[in-house]
Amino acid sequence: MTLNILFAANAQRWADYETHLHAALSDLGMIDYQLAEQIDPKDVDYIIYAPDSALQDFTPYVKSKAVLNLWAGVEAIVGNPTLHLPLARMVDPSMTQGMMEWVTGHCLRHHLGMDTHITATPGTWEPSAPPVTWDRKIAVLGMGALGAACARSLAALGFEVHGWSRSLKQIEGLITHHGPDGLRNALNGADGVVLLLPKTPETENTLNGDTLPFLAQGAFVLNPGRGPLIDDAALIEALNSGQIGHATLDVFRIEPLPQDDPYWRHPNVTVTPHIASETRPAYAAKIIAENIRRGEAGEPFLHLVDRNRGY
Repeated sequence: MTLNILFAANAQRWADYETHLHAALSDLGMIDYQLAEQIDPKDVDYIIYAPDSALQDFTPYVKSKAVLNLWAGVEAIVGNPTLHLPLARMVDPSMTQGMMEWVTGHCLRHHLGMDTHITATPGTWEPSAPPVTWDRKIAVLGMGALGAACARSLAALGFEVHGWSRSLKQIEGLITHHGPDGLRNALNGADGVVLLLPKTPETENTLNGDTLPFLAQGAFVLNPGRGPLIDDAALIEALNSGQIGHATLDVFRIEPLPQDDPYWRHPNVTVTPHIASETRPAYAAKIIAENIRRGEAGEPFLHLVDRNRGY
């Protein structure tokens, strides 16, 4: 019997993914299948999905076995009242690698004080070597696949890395904390903080006027996770006071970031346009194909979303 796989995303993503998905499915020995942007809902077995898709009512998909999200974030779909199917988020090794590179690069940039020399007036000669990584503490908030990978990369360079998550997570080789008290311990005296938490009501404004002062004076903030993790007004205030030395921000509550947003004009803020990492179709297609294989073999799906937690 033909397996019917609906690609429910925009036309550009179809152009990006079609060839890679066929190759990934073929590599797993799948031959008798239909992969298309239009399939009768009652016949669809799997839905490959992007939350900005026109498909918002899942009620007609009566025989579907799973929704396979193309994005790591699921906040735009997890609360859909018509969605009762298993939902798998995207955990793409190339996305993890890209995020690890972005976080590691910017941590080293701030640790080494690179901006001072890059923007220095020609002829300036003020030698001042930074401390070694052993003398720097960095807090990584969020110990999912992305956070754990970034924490390991930073720890491998010698940083004293403290990871934090809302619930207990023990990761070999890393110092981890959890819960409200653990958040203070992770942040206390940290020279930098990396935010890689999911966006949920519980994680909104994790960095705020109460938690920012836990950091060392002049600490840096990196946010490649979700815009709402930061209380923006509190961060601006901390930047103005010198409590935070620099913030490098890749995600925002409104994107693109409005031209009149104060982050654009602040001398101690670097804005990057949501490019810390992204899903690469060639690699993501393999994850999608593997989940379809698992579904057909009766095996557990990879990266299932916990509806109660929202991620």
